Amino acid sequence: MTRLIKGILLSLGLLSGIVPAVAAQPMEADRIVAVVNNEVITLRELRASVASAELQLRQQNTPLPPRDILQRHILDRMIVDRVQTQSAKETGLRVDDVELNRALGTIAERNRMSLTEFRSALEKDGITWTKFREDIRNEIMMSRLKDREVDSRIMVSDGEVDNFLANFEGNAGSEEVNVAHILLRVPEQARPEQLMRIRARAEEVLAQLKRGADFAQLAATNSDAPDALTGGVMGWRATDRLPALFTDTLAKMKPGEVSEVLRSPAGLHLLKLIDRRGGKAKVEPVQQTHTRHILVKTSEVVSEAEARRRVIALKERLDNGADFAELARLHSNDLSSAKGGDLGWLNPGETVPDFERAMNALAIGQISSPVASPFGVHLLQVLERRTDVSPERLRQHARMVLRERKADEEYQDWVRQMRDRAYVEYRLEDNK
Repeated sequence: MTRLIKGILLSLGLLSGIVPAVAAQPMEADRIVAVVNNEVITLRELRASVASAELQLRQQNTPLPPRDILQRHILDRMIVDRVQTQSAKETGLRVDDVELNRALGTIAERNRMSLTEFRSALEKDGITWTKFREDIRNEIMMSRLKDREVDSRIMVSDGEVDNFLANFEGNAGSEEVNVAHILLRVPEQARPEQLMRIRARAEEVLAQLKRGADFAQLAATNSDAPDALTGGVMGWRATDRLPALFTDTLAKMKPGEVSEVLRSPAGLHLLKLIDRRGGKAKVEPVQQTHTRHILVKTSEVVSEAEARRRVIALKERLDNGADFAELARLHSNDLSSAKGGDLGWLNPGETVPDFERAMNALAIGQISSPVASPFGVHLLQVLERRTDVSPERLRQHARMVLRERKADEEYQDWVRQMRDRAYVEYRLEDNK
């Protein structure tokens, strides 16, 4: 696999689900290895994912774990992914071909290729275009599901903001740390004996690390975090944006050291401090945007394609001189409809990424093309922009930092709850 294509897939978190074509081998009858609610995962799907994971680990020079251990771990990750895509579809999230093609075009442009060149490069490396398209479609759906479900769970109180600002020095040096971690997820209603087994497993992993075992290999075979196959590496993070549990622990560690077993609401963690460096915590002025929108929500009744059709019809009316506020009052499925769709002044990070990217690309007065988000399909219009350096901006900065600090924990907790609620039947042992 070329370095370019590998980089693309790693950046999208898709390499674990894609495997290059291999020479023809005798075909074995396919079998079911797991039932997830009303869907199945087959032995052929599992073996393809395991082969892809092994390829990725080899390219990273990570020692391969025993195949049966890796196979069970990959199956668990496939189950979690399947639960998320099922939830996305059940709640009306869809990614139609128009939007999918736009996303694929963006990926190709990012790598300085035309879409045709990008497709050829993938197929040259043995990655089928149809499979890649569906992986991207699912990735977009899961990202939107996370934006919608997880962001709404994160609450930051005024008291937390006050406490943060009381300890904040605007020009003080702030460290950044490069961290790898292993997460062992604990079921929400774990029985004492379950918790003891998971704790014993975490302690055994820690003992192996203390004996010199490879962290990346143990992450690949044990961690329930999305970055398990990249050695558990979280990358450079400002310390004030990490959970307090992590920050307090890392402050006492030297590069190369591994933490003791840590407990959070999501499960048990092991941290490895790779490196640290200085940074700045200065709050810079930010651009605020005064925006209004029209939202057509998607649901089991209204598909994304139907919502897009309705929004396109509204856009045509606006292009022909219709009043934006009036159409918002009549057709928008948002609380802002009573105010003509006016959302007021928005700070960076206050809206979901799809909405914010589209908003930032608009000129003042310009009306967007249809914009899909986890909530439905929007039309946006930017009314004004300004630079904000007020005390309220400091509070907004503090709130954003605190939200980021809680985001990973909330995401892992949300995934755990979804997995616990799902009906899962393992049949892997029946297929040996």
